[in-house]
Amino acid sequence: MRVSVPAARRRPPTVLIATSDSRQPPARGAAKLTNVTVSTTAAEAAHTRIEPGILYFGTPVVLLSTVDQAGTGNLAPMSSAFWLGWRGMLGLGAKSKTAQNLMRNRECVLNLPSDALAAAVDRLALTTGSDPVPARKYERGYRHEPDKFARAGLTPVGSETVRPPRVAECPVTMEAVVEAVHPLAEDDPKQRGGVLVFEVRIQRVHVHDDVRMPGTEDRIDPDRWRPLIMSFQKLYGLGPQVHPSTLAKIPERLYRGPDIERSRANENRFTNGSQR
Repeated sequence: MRVSVPAARRRPPTVLIATSDSRQPPARGAAKLTNVTVSTTAAEAAHTRIEPGILYFGTPVVLLSTVDQAGTGNLAPMSSAFWLGWRGMLGLGAKSKTAQNLMRNRECVLNLPSDALAAAVDRLALTTGSDPVPARKYERGYRHEPDKFARAGLTPVGSETVRPPRVAECPVTMEAVVEAVHPLAEDDPKQRGGVLVFEVRIQRVHVHDDVRMPGTEDRIDPDRWRPLIMSFQKLYGLGPQVHPSTLAKIPERLYRGPDIERSRANENRFTNGSQR
C-alpha cells in the first residue's frame, strides 16, 4: 500500500548512477558506487519519504523484572531489546523505575512471553512503578501501579542467581546482570541523558519443556516457540516459517561462547526470592 504524503514534503527519488570515472564526484551526501548497476525505473524507485514518530518495525516483547530499593519486585514490558550470544542490549528511559532499579542493583530477569500472554502484557500498559509518575509519562496517561505482577495476573517465582523474580507463565526466562551502561543520543543536547542502553550478561536460561526441540538438551524449537512481537505499538504473534534458512545449516554449538561457561560458575544463591 502506497502512503500518501503532502506535496510540500515530497522529494524526487535520488538515483545513483554507477561510474568508475574518478573525475565524476558522487552527488552530495551520497556514496560513490563502482561497478554497481542501479535501476532507474519508476517501479523500482517508488519509495516515498516519510517521518514516522517511532521505528518499531517488529521486536520481541520482554517483561523485565527488577527489584526496587524496598526489595519489591517490579515488572515492566519493553521491546527495545536484542541479543548477541549470551549478552543483551536493553534500551530504557533513564527516569523509568526499571532503569533506576538496574542502576542500583545491576540485575534483572528477561521474561519472554508467548503470544498467548498478550492480554496479560497489555494489562501493564500505561502503568509505572514510579511514584510520582514522571511528567512525560503522566502526559501520556500513565498511572502508578505498586504491584505489577498482580495487575498482570502473573506469578512471581524465585530466581537462582539474582534477586528479581521470574515469571512462571513465560515460556522463556533469562536471569541477567548488568555489565555496562551506555548513554544514547549524547550528541544531542535535547535528548542527552534521556535514554540508557544496558548491556546485560545472561547467567541462567529457564524454559518450558514444550518449547524445547525434541531429542536435544539445549535447543529451542522455533516451530514450537511463539514469541509475542510488538510492531508500531501493536501486539502480534509470529507466523510460520516462510522460507528455508541457509544460516540454520550452521550447527548451533558453533555459536556457544565463553559466557556460557562463565554462567556455570555462579552457585544457586536465591530461592523464592531469598538469599541462601
